[in-house]
Amino acid sequence: MNTFIDGLRSTVQWLYAVTSIPILVYFTLINLSFVVLICTAGLQFRRYLRMRDASVDTLGGELALGVSVIVPTYNEEVGVVTSAKAMLSLRYPRHEVVIVDDGSTDDTFALLRDAFDLIRIPRQVPQDIPLRSLITEVHVPRDGHTRLVVVRKTNSGRSEAINAGINAAVEPLVAVIDADSILEPDALLRVSKPFTDDPTRMVATGGTIRAVNGSRVVSGRLVKLAMPKTWLARIQVVEYLRAFLIGRTGWSRLGMLILISGAFGMFRRDVVVEVGGLDPDSIGEDFELMLHIHKHMIDTGRDYSVEFVPEPVCWTEVPSTFAVLARQRRRWHRGLWETLWAYRGMMFRRRYGRIGALALPYYWLFELFAPLLEAFGIIVVLLGLALGIVNIPYAILFLVLAYGLAILVTLAAMSVEEWAFHRYTRWRDLAATVAAAVLENFGYRQLTVFWRLSGWWASLRGKKQVWGVMTRTGFDEVES
Repeated sequence: MNTFIDGLRSTVQWLYAVTSIPILVYFTLINLSFVVLICTAGLQFRRYLRMRDASVDTLGGELALGVSVIVPTYNEEVGVVTSAKAMLSLRYPRHEVVIVDDGSTDDTFALLRDAFDLIRIPRQVPQDIPLRSLITEVHVPRDGHTRLVVVRKTNSGRSEAINAGINAAVEPLVAVIDADSILEPDALLRVSKPFTDDPTRMVATGGTIRAVNGSRVVSGRLVKLAMPKTWLARIQVVEYLRAFLIGRTGWSRLGMLILISGAFGMFRRDVVVEVGGLDPDSIGEDFELMLHIHKHMIDTGRDYSVEFVPEPVCWTEVPSTFAVLARQRRRWHRGLWETLWAYRGMMFRRRYGRIGALALPYYWLFELFAPLLEAFGIIVVLLGLALGIVNIPYAILFLVLAYGLAILVTLAAMSVEEWAFHRYTRWRDLAATVAAAVLENFGYRQLTVFWRLSGWWASLRGKKQVWGVMTRTGFDEVES
């Protein structure tokens, strides 16, 4: 036994000698990148808030391009009618709503048919984006003026459903939104403004996605924002704040935004058609689409732009159970790995500029490999403590770099939210947000490290991804 302990102690001492400096350098770099993103996000917010001071009504003038809102649905009988009505009532001069029923087995279509008095029409949907599945029916309201189109098709997944909706769309811009998400009334006005300002260069925009759990939602509209009751959902609230208000906003300012959330994004229809739509075989289809667009525009020598709107424009339910959250995070990391690997040829090639030289290497080092290196660091430190050989100053420095600065980044995101939008009006909600920013690092973060690594490992083993089901409460339910 003593021989084993001595051997283990020697191994851990060797690991310390070999990896301590590289790990410290890694965590220093990742936190320096956070500082850069915070600074650039701050500059972007100053610019955005100056422009936002003008009345939003000026955004909806004659220059606004038409938008087709694509809503893929599968077994969304809870809330689908409310969602459709909310989408139709969005403030925008010209928009249609295209709901794609991806072979639902519940009453999704029946409820839509009854609510909008739908009739079947002999409309042929063009195959601008080739589909593997069959479109069976197209329905529109009998009144002839409600701009709603319901496309029914055989089941083949979210990406195919979105592609079918894009094929059916008639407007130059397409906004893709999940059926279980809630849009602000002026969301289309906000997110389409970059297209109005720069119609020839702008190809895609996204906005801030926020967690709706715990808030009061009536008729598909957020009427009162509040923090969720459970700490699991509260921690996800601060995750979303950090990811969007700091991460996406900072990358947009740097001109290197390569990810727009699948929950809500707006695109030029012709560009999405040119790249063949969303990849039905991709787990991270939103990330894959954006990298495909970047590559396509650069390869064809066209000047273009992608922009992020920091305004909260979309609200979505986050997982309320560990089982659902685990599936989500496994899927996200698997999608990250598979997409980065598919587009590895863009790395460090001069023609891809900042995307290939900075953005993609960042995602490889600080997104893909982050859970692996964090898990390694935790294991080495714990073994060192157990064997009595840990360097205490090193352990403290590791914890500060790994967790202390992460808390500061989250608090910075919360400060930005309070300064710019002031959505949380109750002190207890602000206190819960601060507490969640701290608690995230003790247990929750380590769980996500494990989930992300397991998703990556499943992909390397060729294991088929199972999406699972997330139970929704419906938009008209009140959660306090």
